[in-house]
Amino acid sequence: MVEGDTPMEYVEALRDLKDIKSMKRVLKKHSERDYVLFVLGINTGLKLTEMLSLQVQDVMTEDEVHNYLYVVQKDGFPNKEVYLNEQVKKAIKHYVQNQRLGAEKYLFASVKTKLPVSRQQAYRIIHDAAIEVGIKGKVGPNSMRKTYGYHAYKKGVAISLLQKYFHHATRGETLKYIGIEKDEIIKTEIDVNL
Repeated sequence: MVEGDTPMEYVEALRDLKDIKSMKRVLKKHSERDYVLFVLGINTGLKLTEMLSLQVQDVMTEDEVHNYLYVVQKDGFPNKEVYLNEQVKKAIKHYVQNQRLGAEKYLFASVKTKLPVSRQQAYRIIHDAAIEVGIKGKVGPNSMRKTYGYHAYKKGVAISLLQKYFHHATRGETLKYIGIEKDEIIKTEIDVNL
């Protein structure tokens, strides 16, 4: 463990859409950077380390946000393409243009160092916003990834796809990770919007 690290704590997915909206509102009030971090996290399921290392050029050209983010994987896993939906694209574009961030700037840079915010700072950002909103339960940066998985599953994404995305060995591991109990019934909302 690196000095200053806190032990990994079990955190939960944000299941309630009202809590998610409240988190967005609180984070945006505090910092547009923090808001974008949250929006990116809950809409892509990226690991915190993957998000913190992003530079502006990784997500957009001079004036347009990419449709996909290409993430180099470690541990022998194939690289992945991560879809950036309209929520993410709108948030990133506004933030980058508003802050006048250059292509080689870190997307989530510390105001003081201009380097990416630390994992500890990211934890404080997400955890403190959850407390301010009044969310009961444990919330931290990994809650964003779990929230993505939970809501993707609820919208009809096969657990096998999520298992592969999260690099889990079993279906049960993925269900547990996103906070689904074995006997829990989830009302799936599949909307093909034809």
